[in-house]
Amino acid sequence: QVQLQESGPGLVKPSQTLSLTCTVSGASITSVNWEWIRQPPGKGLEWMGAITDGGRFWYSPSLESRMSLSRDTSKNRFTLQLNSVTPEDTGVYYCASWPLWWGHGTQVTVSS
Repeated sequence: QVQLQESGPGLVKPSQTLSLTCTVSGASITSVNWEWIRQPPGKGLEWMGAITDGGRFWYSPSLESRMSLSRDTSKNRFTLQLNSVTPEDTGVYYCASWPLWWGHGTQVTVSS
């Protein structure tokens, strides 16, 4: 059974950097592609970026200037960093291998 677990701070102050980690069990992160997806309150899902099985990174054009993805194959996990956050970055953040496997999501609130 494949499981994804997001971890990171629930509260981030404006202008700071948000860092989230997705730890995967039951599948190797080098076997399929993985995504970060978020959902702002009252809005739909927003694709943020992806890490391919081969280790390439893809970013949403709207976030590319503030976003960085990485992976640690030795720990079977991958990370998201989002710089200069604003309250508009508030939402539930998911890691996934769309459409099959999803984490439960982690709430991130940007507030002073």
